[in-house]
Amino acid sequence: MNFSYKDKILISTPDVSGDIFSRSVVLMIAHDENGAFGLILNKKNERLSRYFRNFFGFNTDIYEGGPVETGKIFLIVKGNPEAVTEFYTKINKDFYLTEDLENVTKAVLENKLNLQNIKVFSGYSGWSAHQLENEIYRKMWTIVDVYNLDYTLPNNQNLWKNIMQNLGGEFLLWANAPEDVSFN
Repeated sequence: MNFSYKDKILISTPDVSGDIFSRSVVLMIAHDENGAFGLILNKKNERLSRYFRNFFGFNTDIYEGGPVETGKIFLIVKGNPEAVTEFYTKINKDFYLTEDLENVTKAVLENKLNLQNIKVFSGYSGWSAHQLENEIYRKMWTIVDVYNLDYTLPNNQNLWKNIMQNLGGEFLLWANAPEDVSFN
């Protein structure tokens, strides 16, 4: 494989399926000949957010990382990973991914890490070998180079629409289409 979508953003093409990937913005964490791994940045899970808010006693939003292993927690953290955990994957110079909920929570409670510098995900988006490439070939996804995006911001459907509008051309039509494109 001569290319990788690692560090890119996948923007879903609107469809009538209404599944978790409808109007999704996915950050690609890993992609090689064995498959791909990413997290949906713009699908907040209200039920889990309320649960964690009651459990921890402070406001934290939980996002649907994807439909795979939804019982597993992933965190994107802004800052220096060595100050918090030794178990991490560097995303870029500003962000890292970890599953080390214990040490991240400890760092927040000890005021070593600001809660606004963390985004919590339930599950992930995964593709087997060549599955993602086939979906891109079938125009289910548009690939976008990452452009100064803070992965820890509380994003919602406006993120998908804003990126589509910035792409221009035919993407403007998609950006302004109703959520259920069968109404069009």
